[in-house]
Amino acid sequence: MSDFDYSHLDGKLLQLLLAILDAQSITGAAQRLGVTQSAVSHLLGKLRQITGDPLFVKCGRGIVPTARAEALALHARLLLDDMRRFAAGDEFHPATLHTTFSIAANDFQRDLLLPPLLQRLRRQAPGVRLRVLPSDVPRAEMLREGDCQLVISPRPPDASDILHKRLFEDDYRVFYDAAVRTAPLRLADYQAAEHVSVLYSPRRPLDVDQQLAARGVERRFAVTVPSFAGIPAFLQGSDMLATLPGLLARGLMQGFGHCALPARVGRMPMYMIWHLKHRHDPAHSWLRGELEQVVAEVLADSQQA
Repeated sequence: MSDFDYSHLDGKLLQLLLAILDAQSITGAAQRLGVTQSAVSHLLGKLRQITGDPLFVKCGRGIVPTARAEALALHARLLLDDMRRFAAGDEFHPATLHTTFSIAANDFQRDLLLPPLLQRLRRQAPGVRLRVLPSDVPRAEMLREGDCQLVISPRPPDASDILHKRLFEDDYRVFYDAAVRTAPLRLADYQAAEHVSVLYSPRRPLDVDQQLAARGVERRFAVTVPSFAGIPAFLQGSDMLATLPGLLARGLMQGFGHCALPARVGRMPMYMIWHLKHRHDPAHSWLRGELEQVVAEVLADSQQA
């Protein structure tokens, strides 16, 4: 038994053993491996030290393997196969997946995207479940600490280990109860009205509210609520206005009148956000791809509506 450090064993030495065994020659092995004969001889010497066996001995003009070399060749082929699988990973089959994906999203993106996402995932992977969390203003720690695997938000955290990709952009619209009032087509009418808006904790207004304030558009807020879900109850039956993402007209704000915002503001972006550690994970890559397909379908439906 050799007392040589076995951790010096690597894939190249295993390939060397098999190449010499198959070629029955140092020269032939060198040609197969694309190296010099001296390099093969040097590596063979190292392998002999590790195994404590000559491995190949002279026989006439050639060499033959020892019994130890032939036995080791069986292990070498298995180890190389394991190393290939280690590098490439197992083939991914959604149908065999049994896991829970934790996704953080506020009510707008939650209601718009996650129900159709779950339906799409379950058609391919019946063993998949979703755990939905509020994203609020997302923090990098949510993803670093494993609270969730994916965040859907207009505000990706600024951190070098956090990745994001834009899913879509949405125009802001002004929603109102058409049974009570008419559309505020002029900025003066818009500013004269009372408003309902969302104020996330801790006191973080919507981006559109910040943009309007920065442009000097003054408004009177009669009420602020912690999420979009609170808007309809206050808007119904009142002459107030709510300036919200336009895609809410497909769901939460369905039935309300809406019109273009009579002031110029930027569009609202929406991102999917994940940690660097999931970049090459096949299940996570599949999840992200399915979410992108859902977004494409939702946007196509909204254009036809």
